[in-house]
Amino acid sequence: MNARIDSAVLQPAEHHLSNAHLDALEEETIFILREVAAAFERPALLFSGGKDSLVMLRCAEKAFGVGRIPYPLLMIDTGHNFPEVTAFRDLRAGELQAELIVRNVEDSMRRGTVRLAHPDEPRNAHQSVTLLEAIEEFRFDALIGGARRDEEKARAKERIFSHRDSFGQWQPKAQRPELWTLFNTRLAPGEHFRVFPISNWTELDVWQYIERENIALPSLYYSHKRDVVDRRGLLVPVTELTPAKDGEKVENRDVRFRTLGDVTCTCPVESSAATPEQIVLETLTAEVSERGSTRMDDKTSDASMEKRKKDGYF
Repeated sequence: MNARIDSAVLQPAEHHLSNAHLDALEEETIFILREVAAAFERPALLFSGGKDSLVMLRCAEKAFGVGRIPYPLLMIDTGHNFPEVTAFRDLRAGELQAELIVRNVEDSMRRGTVRLAHPDEPRNAHQSVTLLEAIEEFRFDALIGGARRDEEKARAKERIFSHRDSFGQWQPKAQRPELWTLFNTRLAPGEHFRVFPISNWTELDVWQYIERENIALPSLYYSHKRDVVDRRGLLVPVTELTPAKDGEKVENRDVRFRTLGDVTCTCPVESSAATPEQIVLETLTAEVSERGSTRMDDKTSDASMEKRKKDGYF
């Protein structure tokens, strides 16, 4: 019996099953968000303006109420984010009357703590340095993130309450057991937790919830016309930061973004889906994970994400 079906028209019983499934996920997420507020002194919610963090914000809104979210929103900005996303981030934080803290990779570059191998190097992996600097600056003891286990195999190894040592590093072989929703939140000085309330959600769950809750998203998530080039099986958007290379054919296609991040390493997929309902149906037939079909920086090796996480990445 599967609540996630491949029909555009749900019968009443199927509606009930789908809603019951989403209700259970929402209840778990709200419980975790409240647990963080109770267990930690200086938590923050990582907020990019993307779909997963917007789903978490909706759950936080239900958990605490507008204007009462008990921790600030934190974004690490590479300086190469899509402007539509950063504008939406500011809008949504204002609507929720939430404190928004933005720290920039470019500031780390000016301090010399981030050094690029060459000017065109993607900055995505370097967010780890700026994040750890923000943790030290504000003495955060827990960071709430929107990672899900279905995204990528390194993230599938992660606990919901993921311990980080005093260097901000993740040790996958030294994780704490999580039984019966009992979480060990003890910390030594200088340590912190990364907490992932939507770990058990899938991309399909996220889109079904967006549809049900009528959550507004940046327009890039929906089908639009965009110039792209086909590069190693990925559709690379043609921008000032990612121009076409010699010999590449620029095509104007109907595309949408399954995930949004740094412009220099995030790719759209070909799609005509213009509504959450259409994306739900499209997701049902997808054979590649969203990161596998959209992230150039994950293509460097099978262990790319795990290495970055051990170094302090989200």
